[in-house]
Amino acid sequence: MVKRAGSFRARTRKSMRKVPRTKGKVPITKLLRTFEINERVVIRQEPAIHNGMPHPKFKNKMGVIKGKRGSSYTVEIKDGNKAKLLIASPVHLVKAR
Repeated sequence: MVKRAGSFRARTRKSMRKVPRTKGKVPITKLLRTFEINERVVIRQEPAIHNGMPHPKFKNKMGVIKGKRGSSYTVEIKDGNKAKLLIASPVHLVKAR
């Protein structure tokens, strides 16, 4: 087998872009969001900040906060029938309605 070329942000010019109205600096309130354990969140990637970004295949998936690691959170999601734990920065998470 041959290894895949590039990182997980390779070939994402269209899928990881921002609408022109939302371009610019990210508000500090997005960086300092807090979540409670067992709270439901949606993974919405912020393309302007690369640190703590989950893989694009988990974009718009709903998960549950299971814990905190430093300033990031561990989020449990279902990928098919398997439960997976992701580590994501709070800027990439949104509270579910």
